[in-house]
This record gives sequence, C-alpha cells and structure tokens, in this order.
Amino acid sequence: MLDFPLWKKLWLWGLTAIAALAALPSIALLANQAWPDALPDPTINLGLDLAGGSHLLLEANPQEVRAQRLENMEESVRTAMRQAEPRIRIGDVSTQGGRLSFMLDDASEIDRAREILLPFINGTGMVREWDLTVMDGSRFVLTPTAQGLDAAVDQAMESAVEVVRKRIDELGTREPTIIRQGDNRIVVQVPGLEDPDALKALLGETAQLEFKLVDQNALPADVAQGIVPPGSEIFPYVEDSPFAGQSVAVRRLGGIRGDNLVGAQQSFDENNTPVVTIQFDQQGAARFGTLTSENVNRPFAIILDGKVLSAPNINEPILGGTAQISGSFTVESANRLAISLRSGALPVDLAVIEERTVGPDLGADSIRRGMIAMGIGSLAVVVLMIVTYGRFGIYATVALVFNVLMLLGIMAILNTTLTLPGIAGFVLTIGAAVDANVLINERIREERKRGRRVIAAVENGYKEASRAIYDANVTNFIAGVLLFLFGSGPIRGFAVVLIIGLFTSVFTAVTLTRMWVAGWLRKSRPSDLNV
Repeated sequence: MLDFPLWKKLWLWGLTAIAALAALPSIALLANQAWPDALPDPTINLGLDLAGGSHLLLEANPQEVRAQRLENMEESVRTAMRQAEPRIRIGDVSTQGGRLSFMLDDASEIDRAREILLPFINGTGMVREWDLTVMDGSRFVLTPTAQGLDAAVDQAMESAVEVVRKRIDELGTREPTIIRQGDNRIVVQVPGLEDPDALKALLGETAQLEFKLVDQNALPADVAQGIVPPGSEIFPYVEDSPFAGQSVAVRRLGGIRGDNLVGAQQSFDENNTPVVTIQFDQQGAARFGTLTSENVNRPFAIILDGKVLSAPNINEPILGGTAQISGSFTVESANRLAISLRSGALPVDLAVIEERTVGPDLGADSIRRGMIAMGIGSLAVVVLMIVTYGRFGIYATVALVFNVLMLLGIMAILNTTLTLPGIAGFVLTIGAAVDANVLINERIREERKRGRRVIAAVENGYKEASRAIYDANVTNFIAGVLLFLFGSGPIRGFAVVLIIGLFTSVFTAVTLTRMWVAGWLRKSRPSDLNV
C-alpha cells in the first residue's frame, strides 16, 4: 500500500492540481476580486440566499384545466362524428354541470357512435378518463372521472414547470430553482434578479394564443349586452387597443390554438411598428392555411389569454406557416410575448400568491460570516492536529487545504450552486476530512504499541483505518443522495457540497497523505515515529 510509482504520483498530483486551479476563479468571486478575462473562469453560482434575487410562489387554478379538457372533448366529439362515414348527426350539445352531453338525430346510430367514442373514453394512459352513459335511448353523457381529472391536473402542472423553466432561461439567468410544491403550486427562485416585476410579467402571461373566426351574424348591440348566437362567445379587446372597451363575438369551436408554434420573434412591420412574427410547424401550417383559405374576406380574431389583440380581415390565404401578430406593442412587450410563445403556453393560469426580494447585501454578509466561521474552525483544527500528531498533523493540514480547493474546483467545473447551507456543508467536510486522519494516526499509534516496525505500522494503520473510513463515507453518501433526491432549494445545496466533499475528503485524507508519508519514509527511513 505504500508503493507509489512515478506514473501514479504524476496522476495524483495532476488530478489535484487541475481541481485546485479550477477553484481560483470562484475564490476571486467570493473575495470580490477581478479575474483576468484571458484565463478560463469556471465559477460557482451563488444561490438566492447568497447572491440575492427574487422568490415567487405561484398557484394554479385546477378548474381551468377541467374546463379546457371539457371543451377539447366537445370539439373532438364533433369532429369525430362529422368525419364518420356516413356522418353521424348530433344536436342539443351541452357542457352544463361539468359533463358533456349530446343527442343523436338517429337513435339507430347508437352502437356506431359508441364505438367512435371508445378511444376518447379510455385515453392513452392507464386510468379511465371518462365515464359514458346513454340516457333516453339516444342521449350520450360523458362525465370526467376523478382519476382522469387528477391525472390531467398533474400533467398540466408538470408542463407548467417546464414552461416556467424555459421562460426564465430566456432571461439569461443562471441556476434558477423551479420546483412543484403540493398539488397546484410552483416555487420560483431566481438568483441575481432583484426586480421581480419583469419576472412576474413574464410568468403572469399564460400565452394561450388562439385564432378564431369572428361571428358576423352577431349584432354589435347584442354583443355590447353580452348576447351572442348559440355556438359563439364574447372576448374583450386588450386595454391598449384602439377598440379598448369593446368586445367581439367569435365562433367557440373550429379555430386554431398556438400549440403548433415552433418559433416567435419580435420584429417590425412595413410601418416600422413592433410586431411578433410566428412560425407554425408542418401540421399547424396546414391547418392555418386551410382556415385562411376557406374563409377569405372574413375577419378572424387573434386572441391572447382571453383578450383580443386584433381582428384583421383575411384578404388572401396565408400559406407557408408564417404570420404576424400586431396589437399596439412596444419593443419590450413584443419581445416578452415572443419569449412566452417560444417557451410554450402555460396549460393553466399562475397567480403570484407570495413574493420576496432578497438583497445582495444579506448574501455578502452571509458569505463573510461563513468564511469567518470556516476560518476560525479550520485554524483550531490545524493547531490541534499539529500539536497532537506532529509531522502527520502537518500532512493532514496540507491535505485539508487541498480538500477545500478541490471541493471548490469540482463544484465550479460542474457549474453547481453554492447556498448558505452549502457553506455549512463546507465546515462539515472539514471535520469529516480531519476525522479520517485522526482515525489513521490513532491506528498507527496502536500498531506501534503492539511492537510493529515503522513501515509495517504505517501500512497496517492506513489499511485498517481505511475500512472504517470507507464504511462511514458510504453511509454519508447514501444520506446525501437521499437529501438531493427528495429535498429542494437549500437542502439540495447542502447535499451537493456533502456528496462532493465526501469524495475529496477521502482522496486527500487517505490517498494524498499516504503518498506523502510513503515518500518521507522512503527518503528518511526513520527508526521511530512521533505520532
């Protein structure tokens, strides 16, 4: 165990040097010192509690998921019945009471209609999504199951988390914390973003984009009173529109949603007015082309989050899958909408129910106090080790320094985030590293008391102590992994430092010190040990 050939020494020293040098940019950052631009600069990201930033707690309304799901089912049923060969005619469609019901014009088509509905009832998952009953011989009633609703809400929240993550990534921030809390809440923490207004505006936009045909049969006087023909609905214009305060009636079904968008950019129209240029995928381009081709010289409304941006006339078919959205935008609002559309629509509205802003001064004070605590603790440990174990205590001290440098360097290379609990993990790592050297040195003492020679005592001391060190670190590693998997935010920050620190501690306290001790024994060949 004390045999270290040249290649092994070079390998160990090279690995140590790379990890230690990678820590220097982070040390400069923590010390508020500039780092040369010409040099590589892997740095540790500071968490919200150290760098300051914004904390938002968002809450979703599951009722919106249920309502959207019911509307989607109605449109699917109408389309399926219309495309059946021969066509199955239905009427008296109702979505009252949270369920979909409709009447067959011909009661003899009941078996064929049930076969068409079966794929919609069973869905694609493992749970039954709808219950189907037939009343009065020809009326179908589709009722959403509790399991299907729960699965839909859970899927919507998972999608919402990903959409929120994409939107925040568009802001150029680093290492945001975005996690679900409970069934319908999302915690968002963005380090370095002190003004949450832009973040709230970005996340507050559902970005549900729809293109719906204007109902030209609806009378303006009736629309102003909230009266529309069957099958239509009313949407108001946005506040900054020339038609602010007015509303427009549109056909409830048959439009196109923005689900098939693949691109959105802020641009300018021929009048140098900010607009948003959107691109559909192949399927969306085909549907948009069909919609505009079949309704030339008819107006259609561009609706965003339940408000009409504009209602232009379709002068000619819009082919190619590219269109422009106008609506009294500024450059900033157009760019924000483009970001929202690129990242996808939120499947459910998110309301901000809690907001906190953490200033950078608190984080700087936390770093300073944490460094003082770590410095005092390290100094006390160094003095104790040198006084107690002499030369072997010096080896342990040098290994401790490399341990901290390697830990910082590896965290920087992995682009991890340092939080306030992570600083506590540093202090714990220092204690764990020294504890390994204490076990080794005490074991060497015992071997010497038993009368073993110097080299045999050192070799057996490292061999026997290493077993206990590995066993202890394996249990700590399991605890760290569980904290990382089931924890969130600061708990994960602590777990990251703990897990990386376990590897660096064992490497420096066992492998490096053993190499140094082996070199000293080979060179000096002492007749006794002062341990």
